[in-house]
Amino acid sequence: MPRESKQARLSRMHQEYAVLCEEIPHPKCALNFSNPFELLVATVLSAQTTDKRVNMVTPELFDEYPEPAALASANPEHVESIIHSIGFYRTKAKNIIRLSYALCERFDGEVPQTMDALTSLPGVGRKTANVVLGNAFGVPGFPVDTHVIRVTGRLRWRSDWASGSPDPKAIEREITACFPPEEWTDLSHRLILHGRAICHARKPDCLNCPLNDNCPSAFAA
Repeated sequence: MPRESKQARLSRMHQEYAVLCEEIPHPKCALNFSNPFELLVATVLSAQTTDKRVNMVTPELFDEYPEPAALASANPEHVESIIHSIGFYRTKAKNIIRLSYALCERFDGEVPQTMDALTSLPGVGRKTANVVLGNAFGVPGFPVDTHVIRVTGRLRWRSDWASGSPDPKAIEREITACFPPEEWTDLSHRLILHGRAICHARKPDCLNCPLNDNCPSAFAA
C-alpha cells in the first residue's frame, strides 16, 4: 500500500467506520448487568476470560452478593467456588472483594464516575474504567482490548500498527482524537464485535469482511 497521508487515513477511517455502523447498527456491551456495581465486577472478572463465561457465573454471584457491602465481607473461598470456572479466579475473587471494600470505605458504596477514582480501585485498570464510564454512566470512554488492538492495527488506523507491543493508552489517545466523544463507546463496541465475528486473530475472514475493499491487510494474513 502506498504511503498514506494523515488526512487520507482519517477519511478512510470514517468511511470504514460508516460501514461498520451499517453492519452493526445497535452495538451493546456483551456483559450482563443491571447497575454500575455489577458492570464493574463483571468487567474485572472478564479479563482473559470470555464475556460468555462471565455471564454464566455472575447471576449466582450477584444473587449472593448484590451490593458492595455484601461482597466486601464475603468469604473468599465462597466467592472462588462461584467463579471457579473463569480464568485466574483466585486473584479475581480477591480483587472484587477488595474493590468492594474500597467502594464502601471511600465512596459510600457507590461506583465513582471518574477515570481517576475508578482506576484507584483494586484490580481496575483503564480499560475496565472506560467500560464502566461508557456503559454505566454514558461518559465517553474507549476501552482498548485485544480485539481493538488487532482490528485498528490491521486497518492501520494508528501510526504504530506494525508494533509488536502497542501501548493501549497510546491507541486510545490516537483513535479517540479522530472521532467525536459521543462515538467512543459505540466505536469500541463495533471494533470488538467486528474482531469477534470477522477479523479473527488467527485467520481473519477477509472474504466476508465488509471492509476488504479498503483494508490494507485484506487477504494478507
